Amino acid sequence: MAESESGQDKTEDPTDKRKKDAREKGEIARSKELNTVIIMIVGAAGLLAFGGSMAEMMMQLMRDNFTISRDALMDERSMSLMLMVSGKAALQSVTPLLVALTLAALIGPISLGGWLFAAGSLAPKFSRLNPLAGLKRMVSPKALIELLKSLAKFFIVLIVAIMVLSRDKNDLLAIAHEPLELAVAHSLQLVGWSTLWMAFGLLIIAAVDVPVQLWEAHKKLLMTKQEVRDEHKDSEGRPEVKQRIRQLQREMSQRRMMAAIPEADVIITNPTHYAVALKYDSEKGGAPVLLAKGSDFIALKIREIGAQHQILLLESPALARSIYYSTELEQEIPAGLYLAVAQVLAYVYQIRQFHAGRGKRPPPLNEDLPIPPDLRRDS
Repeated sequence: MAESESGQDKTEDPTDKRKKDAREKGEIARSKELNTVIIMIVGAAGLLAFGGSMAEMMMQLMRDNFTISRDALMDERSMSLMLMVSGKAALQSVTPLLVALTLAALIGPISLGGWLFAAGSLAPKFSRLNPLAGLKRMVSPKALIELLKSLAKFFIVLIVAIMVLSRDKNDLLAIAHEPLELAVAHSLQLVGWSTLWMAFGLLIIAAVDVPVQLWEAHKKLLMTKQEVRDEHKDSEGRPEVKQRIRQLQREMSQRRMMAAIPEADVIITNPTHYAVALKYDSEKGGAPVLLAKGSDFIALKIREIGAQHQILLLESPALARSIYYSTELEQEIPAGLYLAVAQVLAYVYQIRQFHAGRGKRPPPLNEDLPIPPDLRRDS
C-alpha cells in the first residue's frame, strides 16, 4: 500500500485535476520496451518490403563507382559530380525505410499515454546531480526491475537468435556461393526476417512492461483522503471564503434593493413581518415588477425608506406573503396575482388623485383580495 510522507495511505484514485497537473509535468506512462518493439517491427518490415530495391540500387552504385573511365579519374569536377549523384541515389534508396522508421519513432511513444510536449520536463533538475540520490536510484526496486528486464531481453534475443540461425543455417552458407547481386538481396531478406522474429520475441517483454508502467503511473498519482479534501477545497473554494463571498453578495444585493425602493409605486406589508415594494411602468407594459422584499428587520427598513419618500404603505398580509414567496427581485409578479395587484394599483392611483385634489377619497381596499390557493402562504 502506498504511503505518503504524512503517514497516510494513498488509497484514493487520482482526481481529474491531479491527472491534468501530472500530464502537464510530463508524468505519464511510457514504455521503452514498446517503443523498441514497434521500431524493430517497422524496420524489419521495411527491409522486407524495400530490401530488394535497396539491394538493386546499391549494386548499381557499386557498378557505377567501380567502373570509372580514365578521363573521369583525371577530372576533379567529374568526381565531385559523381559523389553528389551517388549520394542522392543512396538517399533515395533508403528514404522509404527512413520514413517508416521515423513514423515508428513517433508512433511508439504516443501509443501509450498519447501525444505530449511538456516544457517543464526540459528544465534542468540539479537534484539529479546528487551522488547520494544517484546511488539510491541504483539500488532501488525500480533499478532491480530494469535489471531483470534487461536480462530477460538478453536471453529472449539470444534464444530467438539461436533459433533463427539454426533455421537459416543453410541459407547463410548458401550466400557464399550465390552471385553478388543475389547475395546482397538475400542477405537483406535474412536480416529483415531475423529482426522481425527477434521483435516478436521482445513482444513478450513489452506485453509485461506496458501493464507495469500503467500500474506504476497510476500508483504514483494515488492520493490520500486528506489530499482529496484539500484539492476539493482549493478547486471549489474553502467554506469560510465562500461564506464570506455569499455574505458580500447579499450585502451588495440589499444595497441595490434599498436604492431602488424610492422608485416603487406601493409597499405592501404584513404589516410587520413582511414588506414588498412594487413598481408598474405603464409605458413599457408588462406586469408589475418586484423592486424590494424582506422580512423582519429588512421589512422594517423597507417601510422606513418608503415613509421617507412618501410611498404609500398598504397593509395586505395575504398578498404580501404571496408576493414575497413567489417572486424574485427585479422579476414580474406571477400571472395568478395580476388581478389582486391590479386592484392595489388602482387603489394607489385613486389615493394619489385624492391627494392631488382631483377626486374623492376611495373606500378602503377590500381585504379579501383574489389570490389563487396555490400562491397563498399561511402566516
